[in-house]
Amino acid sequence: MKQVYILAIESSCDETSVSIIRNGKDEIATVVLTQMDIHATFGGVVPEVASRHHIENITMVIEECLTKASMTMEEIDAIAVTYGPGLIGSLLIGVQAAKTLAYIYQKPLIPVHHIAGHIYANNLVKQMEFPLIALVVSGGHTDLIYMKEDYSFEHIGGTLDDAVGECYDKAARVMNLAYPGGPKVDKLAHTGTDTYHLPIPLDDDSYDFSFSGLKSAVINLSHNEKQRGNEINVANLACSFQNRVVDILTKKTMKALKEYQVSNLIVAGGVAANKGLRERLEALCQEENINLSIPPIQYCTDNAAMIGAAGYFAYQLGRRADLTLNAKASERLN
Repeated sequence: MKQVYILAIESSCDETSVSIIRNGKDEIATVVLTQMDIHATFGGVVPEVASRHHIENITMVIEECLTKASMTMEEIDAIAVTYGPGLIGSLLIGVQAAKTLAYIYQKPLIPVHHIAGHIYANNLVKQMEFPLIALVVSGGHTDLIYMKEDYSFEHIGGTLDDAVGECYDKAARVMNLAYPGGPKVDKLAHTGTDTYHLPIPLDDDSYDFSFSGLKSAVINLSHNEKQRGNEINVANLACSFQNRVVDILTKKTMKALKEYQVSNLIVAGGVAANKGLRERLEALCQEENINLSIPPIQYCTDNAAMIGAAGYFAYQLGRRADLTLNAKASERLN
């Protein structure tokens, strides 16, 4: 079988990343240049700042990845790129770089949806088994996807407002935790006790999620306690908050597995690194005899390796884009 090498570019938010992936599963080289320290001073990602740094760094990151892999562009079979969803300015830099490489070196251009990339990060660990349910949880996404085969995506539910990672960061701000707040809330939650009364968000029979009410409940609770002169126990609030998030994510995910009669679950996205969510899903999947796959932390956050993994399967299916490919800030996975 011919070896297929995909050079992938990911720039949907504040990471400039380039990777070379072989056959959709073997990581040859990956470079990730993060802007986290830059945006921490603002308490969150500033789109214009992110775009500017992508422009400054994209060429250097591409060259570094090729050097790391000891490869040339002539050895690359196709160029894969995240075209959306994400920050439009950031996406445009990656898309333009990919189109330029495809034009100069006459390589096929493969458009990859960001969520498809997160899902296929699991293929870098072990071959995905179908049918499966994918729970995608990140700063911008909270989605349940049913897949009966490679590159077949049925969106069965998603967030109606805030994504779960966004909710974590906003709750962390109320707790006076520095950006990025999600990992800090997770760590504190393991030291606290569930003592605060918070609602389980959108606890219904649908597969949709809503985290704006939980975010508001944390804000109101903090405000009311301060008005009464009471000191918030931050560890306990983190524990109560995380328990509600994990409760609803696991409840709807396990319901989907049962209803779709699926015994394979994969978790993807930055919040897949959350220890509380991992522990609960591991316990539930063991009880229900479900095969659970969660990628290592370096594949949970945004990276080009996952785009290369997804891009390989899109390439095999003949998915191509021409030089009119444009970035899309929002786009449903299908």
